[in-house]
Amino acid sequence: MSAIEKQIEGVVDTILQDYQTGREIDRMESFRQPDKDVIIDTIEKLRRILFPGYFRDKTYRIYNAKHTLSTLIEDVMFNLSRQIELVIQDSGKTEEDAREICLSFLRKIPQIRSVVQTDLQAAYDGDPAATSMAEVIFSYPGLFAITVYRLAHELYALNVPMIPRIMTEYAHSITGIDIHPGATIGQYFFIDHGTGIVIGETTIIGQNVKVYQGVTLGGLSTRGGQNLRGKRRHPTIEDNVTIYANASILGGETVIGQGCVIGASAFITKSVPPCTTVSMKTQELQMKPHGNCTGCKNFEQ
Repeated sequence: MSAIEKQIEGVVDTILQDYQTGREIDRMESFRQPDKDVIIDTIEKLRRILFPGYFRDKTYRIYNAKHTLSTLIEDVMFNLSRQIELVIQDSGKTEEDAREICLSFLRKIPQIRSVVQTDLQAAYDGDPAATSMAEVIFSYPGLFAITVYRLAHELYALNVPMIPRIMTEYAHSITGIDIHPGATIGQYFFIDHGTGIVIGETTIIGQNVKVYQGVTLGGLSTRGGQNLRGKRRHPTIEDNVTIYANASILGGETVIGQGCVIGASAFITKSVPPCTTVSMKTQELQMKPHGNCTGCKNFEQ
């Protein structure tokens, strides 16, 4: 054995010894944990169920809706119920409980589709750059993030741990839009552009709300850690509110009244009455040539 091989063997032995300390990060029972890849694959199958004509398998020229749907539902039922079983096993629930939870979720799909249609309509109506609803479905990150949230929220409401968060964090990784599955969001929700949006767990959003990139609907402080679990930490946004880019609205007692317009970069920690426009005071702009480039010299001449 060469000198470098001995050194590598020494490193391996040291790490193996470190695995024996009994910490959470030392756990190796991967078969007892949910499989993120399976959950992501399930999301894609659920999208095919929600949008049957957009994400179907196009290798088949003849589309049999009943056969395709039956296959997808059976696949989702098998894989998702297994993942649910893994995350509820510590609570004493059984495989049968997991199947019942999964069935309850699948029965919600027509309702989810109905709400997603309103989000699609809001995106198309609210963005003059949208040339068609198909364009919104295929290319708008906001609709993707909202759709995944709608699915995850139903599992969250069924008290399924971990899986809803894996789902929304997958959407977050793809879109830059972070929506906690515990948030409550009404119909006709439109996210424009979207990158950098954060919507916290106890946020309540009404209907016909439009949110731009960089908006944070967050908590005033997380210093309390686990002691804050289950408490209202995030704001309420009532109906027909528009929130422009990079605004921050914080706190569980903060209510933005219906019809409000929140301007870009506003920082709000107290309630705003209905039909109010909130904006930052405009700073004075100064413009003067600095004389350090050819363009400035030509301008002076």
